[in-house]
Amino acid sequence: MKNLKYILFAFIAIAFSSCEDVVDIDLDTAPPRLVIDASIVWQKGTVGNDQKIKLTTTTGYYETTAPPVSGATIFITDSNNVVYNFMENTGTGEYLCTNFLPVLNGNYTLTVVHEGQTYTATETLKPVPAIDFIEQNNEGGFTGDEIEIKTFITDNAATTDFYLWKYEASFTAIPQYGVSDDDFFNGNQFSDLYLHEDLESGNTLGISVYGISQTYYNYMNLLLDISGGGGPFATPPATLRGNIVNQTNFNNYALGYFNVSEKEYRLYQVE
Repeated sequence: MKNLKYILFAFIAIAFSSCEDVVDIDLDTAPPRLVIDASIVWQKGTVGNDQKIKLTTTTGYYETTAPPVSGATIFITDSNNVVYNFMENTGTGEYLCTNFLPVLNGNYTLTVVHEGQTYTATETLKPVPAIDFIEQNNEGGFTGDEIEIKTFITDNAATTDFYLWKYEASFTAIPQYGVSDDDFFNGNQFSDLYLHEDLESGNTLGISVYGISQTYYNYMNLLLDISGGGGPFATPPATLRGNIVNQTNFNNYALGYFNVSEKEYRLYQVE
């Protein structure tokens, strides 16, 4: 019986020690696909001349960085056929423009030419209301002891509007996103709620609200849904195609979305 006890103990010890081993699963990797990060944002109170578009490719599951894409030709054409060229900061995959002219409700067409393929997308620069005020509640959440932050804006009654919300808290590196529309608030004041169990007095919270198109609203709604609540930077279980179309070879599509928005921003100090 004593020997049996030692044998059982040895098997248990081996079992628990084996649980500590790191196992890398050999996953199939698809061919790299172009990723176009083209979000043109005009923050209220700025001229909006400086804009950036970033090109990368998809990579393996275990990789921590995305390879930059150099040598592309990128430009945006506005409603008056004015062309804004984006020039690469050499070797970075970041393409910069310093003379962009944002016009509310103006139409803009993105063109990206890379390795003989031409990608295009068109969007409208959507306006956003100013933030009316920010309200803090220290008795929020299910337990009644969490901090809630509500941000209030007043919707424009003359238009159908869609919004993207972004929250950047000082205690986490990953922003939190949400989308909303004016179906139930058209022309009225309404709020968006930020709640996090780690939020506490002294933290800062960067609050951004963007005016977005209905198609971008639909895209972000799906992206947030398939990422399982982990935000758009979580690994989604499915490929979501945006509004960027390959005019040379439709099946060789790029990932990403071309968006043009006005943005309202406030930095809030949690009391």
